Amino acid sequence: MALTLCTNIKDISGIGDSRARVLSKLGITTVGELLYHFPRAYQYRGNVKTLVSAQDGETSSFILKIAAPPTISRTKNNISLIKFIAYDDTAKCTLTFFNQNYLRSSYKTGSVYRAYGKIVKFGKQFEIVNPVMEVCDGSVNLLPFHPVYPATEGMSTTQIFHLIKTVMSAGDKFIEENLPDDVIKEHGLMSRCDALKYIHSPESFTVLNEAKRRIIFEELYLFAQSVYERKDSSRHGISPDMTGCDMTDFKNALKFELTDAQKRTLNDIYKDMTSQKRIPMRRLVSGDVGSGKTICAAGAAYISAKSGYQTALLVPTEILARQHFSDLYDFFTPLGINVAILIGDMVKSEKERAYEAIRTGNAQIIVGTHALLTDHVKFSRLGLVICDEQHRFGVAQRESLLSQGEGVNMLVMSATPIPRTLAMVMFGDLDVSVIDTMPPGRKEVSTYVVDKDYRARINEFMRKEIAAGHQIYVVCPAVEERTAEELPIEALESPETAKEYISKTSSEKKTAVEYAEHLQKDVFPNHTIGCVHGKMKGADKARIMKSFEEGKTDILVSTTVIEVGVNIPNATMIVIENAESFGLSQLHQLRGRVGRSNKKSYCILVSSSSSKTATSRLEIMKETSSGFVVAEHDLKMRGPGDFIKTRSGAIRQHGQIKLSLADSLDDVKLLYSAFESAKTHRQI
Repeated sequence: MALTLCTNIKDISGIGDSRARVLSKLGITTVGELLYHFPRAYQYRGNVKTLVSAQDGETSSFILKIAAPPTISRTKNNISLIKFIAYDDTAKCTLTFFNQNYLRSSYKTGSVYRAYGKIVKFGKQFEIVNPVMEVCDGSVNLLPFHPVYPATEGMSTTQIFHLIKTVMSAGDKFIEENLPDDVIKEHGLMSRCDALKYIHSPESFTVLNEAKRRIIFEELYLFAQSVYERKDSSRHGISPDMTGCDMTDFKNALKFELTDAQKRTLNDIYKDMTSQKRIPMRRLVSGDVGSGKTICAAGAAYISAKSGYQTALLVPTEILARQHFSDLYDFFTPLGINVAILIGDMVKSEKERAYEAIRTGNAQIIVGTHALLTDHVKFSRLGLVICDEQHRFGVAQRESLLSQGEGVNMLVMSATPIPRTLAMVMFGDLDVSVIDTMPPGRKEVSTYVVDKDYRARINEFMRKEIAAGHQIYVVCPAVEERTAEELPIEALESPETAKEYISKTSSEKKTAVEYAEHLQKDVFPNHTIGCVHGKMKGADKARIMKSFEEGKTDILVSTTVIEVGVNIPNATMIVIENAESFGLSQLHQLRGRVGRSNKKSYCILVSSSSSKTATSRLEIMKETSSGFVVAEHDLKMRGPGDFIKTRSGAIRQHGQIKLSLADSLDDVKLLYSAFESAKTHRQI
């Protein structure tokens, strides 16, 4: 049978129903999905050392000759040991294998192998335990990389690798090109077939990076196409007639002076919604935490209500929904505009009353969570949909609301400060308004960069904040320890970057679970410490977050999964461990968890990195509190990958395109050129 990218995975030789079910857990049901299941990391086996030159505990490759047949023995625990003596030009060592009796005749005396593993030195005695052995006699081209794939129970990374090799060995005629020939030529890209071949079995750093570049460009090009197609189709219909709205009462109700950026954004919204062209509004408002996006959304809701239409304000969490409802209720009630709330936590009778108010049109502004997306909700005259923290909602979810009216306007808000040029690319189907100034009077968060030698002083500072009745975040870069020998794809630009990454991952890394246990047991035994991370069950995470919100937890140790939009004014300090591991924009978002009241707040960035680049990046955090200044620096220093990676939901959900490698994008020119090419070919 001839293969195609759409061929069912079950039709590949050696894959039955049971293995197909296991692969489906990884999202692999076709040959194409298998080939686009990219390595999450690589073992760098090209780092060949001699036995003498390797450091104790170092993971490397060694070219060794087997000196004699193996010895076989058993431990007191009945574990079998097979030991080979091997040597190179500098020394000899023992290769030890546990419970692998089948290996006793596998490695021949006098034969040469590439042994990959961790070397342990006891004086002049060397040992490598359970190394990966590959014949090194010149008959096989030993590649410097071995891919490590996202795997699951019943399907190991090695099995996935062999499945991909089996498919690729069938030839490459079934892999059709999906980019125009002139685009490939213009940008000097690999063919699709070669890129898929070399991303799984790279022969060198150069080839690997060219394969990455091709696949990243392809992903962004296809995403850009979907963006432009959606722009053509999303503004169908005639928008509700709001041409005669007067904003006088709204402006008089404001108790503060709007910033110039807010005035500019409100003016953009007003022009969109009251235009005589009656084209449905599709606008993104991007602004920092506390920049005043909500009052701009309130202005849009006012225009809708005064024109006789309803507004649905969709937010990601019930806590944020209650916060918005309280603020909007207090603001709009004196203006004679009814505000309602609909969330999952309401009792049945409350929900029924909300459904009725929405159906009859008595509720003019409705604040809600995903509860707004149920079949029970029927709007009377929906004229505007507002999505807060827009990356938390997929296109289909927004469309389900927009479909409840003809030509419904849409306003989406994001607390992610994105440089205007990048925002216009990432959200090409939306008009963009940027609120890049902060209201006067907001207190800055004092930011400090320290190394681990300040640990005792940091702990004492934390005790003082807790004693004052305040709460603290501690953020760690990972949930659990990662093995240093697995290199993420972004670390493989060159042999130097690979070695630098190995060096960095060998240093002390704070992991959320272990560090929370350490703080509770050894540092703050008399205080309550919670821990949240992305691998937790939703109910457990919600329970711990609620405890922190209610002030029952003193210190919350977390990865970067701290909920966006949760307002905890009592949190006045955030300690970010291994700060060099985060992007600048990510650090700024984390810093935004504090400074949400009139209490003095602090951000402590802990880093012992000796890298000048890392040091200069962290210094930027000390120098500015502006998210847009930080974002511009991040864009110049790291490219757009950090924006895409930390907000991958925005890209993947917004465009319905899965970006597998563009998460590691570090070349902003590649992003722009992919969009420009897609735009040009759309016009041809």
